[in-house]
Amino acid sequence: MLINADLHQRVVLDTRNLAWQPSPLPGVERRPLERWAAESGRATSIVRYAAGSAFKAHAHPAGEEILVLEGTFADEHGVYPAGTWLKSPPGSQHAPCSPEGCLLFVKLCHLTADEQTRICIDTRSAAWQQGLVDGLSVLPLDSVGSTHTALVRWAAGTQFGAHRHVGGEEVLVLEGTLQDEFADYPAGTWLRNPHGSSHRPFSTEGCLLYVKVGHLPV
Repeated sequence: MLINADLHQRVVLDTRNLAWQPSPLPGVERRPLERWAAESGRATSIVRYAAGSAFKAHAHPAGEEILVLEGTFADEHGVYPAGTWLKSPPGSQHAPCSPEGCLLFVKLCHLTADEQTRICIDTRSAAWQQGLVDGLSVLPLDSVGSTHTALVRWAAGTQFGAHRHVGGEEVLVLEGTLQDEFADYPAGTWLRNPHGSSHRPFSTEGCLLYVKVGHLPV
């Protein structure tokens, strides 16, 4: 079950218009963005838990990353409201649930064996940093080798110079609209720009982005 599995290809998806697909658990549905197998292997998805949904305990052999977009996610380790970013290392396990329902951005089986630190960040209270240009604020989430993950906030009218992505770039537009010379990308848009791609991004109205760079094959 291959979905956008060629990491050298550019992908732009409006996740809000994708059809929901059932998971093995009733009450949990997915909008797959990239996937290498039906129920295993590397995958990126938007996942929706109905209120009261719960998974049995299961392991993540190559790790898991979650950004809680709406509602409240939970497991035996804690309760995670909207705005929480979680990184569970390879070999970790949990029994996730959502008493009230939630919407998640989930990445599976993409971590290396040496990434053994569990990370949980409440992005609503974490400290932001000045970005590379005026109007840009950055909340670093993780940095391993050449791979960097962050939330990035663009003030209205912010422009960034033309640049090339070494190791590629992945973006989920959380709020507002991101733009470049190719198109406008409203909230809900997922982009995967391959290694060597370039663009000149800006945001007329301002936006909030999830961004991961340097993780795609060169």
